[in-house]
Amino acid sequence: MNCYPNIITSENGLIIFDDFVLDKEHSAQIELVRYQWSGNAQDVIKGIGVVTCVYVNPDTDQFWIIDYRIFAPEVDKKSKLDHLREMLFNAVHHKQLPFRIILMDTWYAAKDELLFIEKLGKIYYCPVKDNRLVCIDRASKHYHRVTELLWSQDELRTGRLVHLRDFPAGHQVKLFRFELSTGRMEYIITNEVSQDWTPATQEAWGWRPKIEEFHRESKQLTGIENCQCRKARIVRNHIGCAMLVWVRLKQVAYETSQTIYQVKHELFSDYLRQQLRSPAVQMTLA
Repeated sequence: MNCYPNIITSENGLIIFDDFVLDKEHSAQIELVRYQWSGNAQDVIKGIGVVTCVYVNPDTDQFWIIDYRIFAPEVDKKSKLDHLREMLFNAVHHKQLPFRIILMDTWYAAKDELLFIEKLGKIYYCPVKDNRLVCIDRASKHYHRVTELLWSQDELRTGRLVHLRDFPAGHQVKLFRFELSTGRMEYIITNEVSQDWTPATQEAWGWRPKIEEFHRESKQLTGIENCQCRKARIVRNHIGCAMLVWVRLKQVAYETSQTIYQVKHELFSDYLRQQLRSPAVQMTLA
């Protein structure tokens, strides 16, 4: 991505993976459009899936889009998990960005992906579904759903070591449970088994909304969903251009200490003031 020279890196950096869907509900013949689940709509809709990778600097409270992939399994035979591994490998070995922690949603918390992250020497924090099976007693090898576990006050504060089903023998992760503002219980796993403080886990996981912020801003400010062309190549070019628009708007926002919305709307305000002073199209009144 063209934003790389502007990234302020940190050894405490985080990388976040997620995906979003460009709504094409009324499109009949646009290539790359397929039915898929949309977290925003909470339903299966027609759209174009985009898997995104965001770099976060927690020291400056800034973030940048560093990679993305179009989800089109009918074209390239790749799943979202394949795209995640490609982007992560690229961030580590090609971009060589310094970061310590990886955040991702339950969809990406699969065995191969978690073991791949561990092989890279990185730390992950990710939620697991309520029906994820874990073992707390390696001797009995009896598995329970995470929602069925009983927690002491000490375990709620420090987390507990568990073994995930189908993982290599002896493999353990730290499981934390805490309540969200909505009242729903969240279960977070991490390979940082030395982590023994639930508030620290909540703080790390608290950076995940940055990628949702990117998704919202790109949809509202760049016109990324507005391309009506049918050919896949044109659609891909439009999405790429929209990403570059967000990169530039965000960089200006950081440089001028404004929000990205202020930067975008100020462009229209400047144009309106200019046209009021010196209209490009003169009006003649009868």
